[in-house]
Amino acid sequence: MSRNVGVVDRALRAILGILVIGYVALNYVTLAPFWTVILGIVGLFLLITGIVGFCPLYALLKIDSLEFKFRRHKVA
Repeated sequence: MSRNVGVVDRALRAILGILVIGYVALNYVTLAPFWTVILGIVGLFLLITGIVGFCPLYALLKIDSLEFKFRRHKVA
């Protein structure tokens, strides 16, 4: 299992995963059980892929955000 998630992508996934899990935890009583489970799974998926650096969906779609490079263009 090789990494296919870049540094910025990993950070965004981890932050978003923590936010979604926090939202579910704070609104556990008011959310419908269906949405609690769905949002919990999505939050865990984002957090785990952010920590590990591997996304199975990226592997399935042959996406690799590690190869993304910023290219600087010279301004004339």
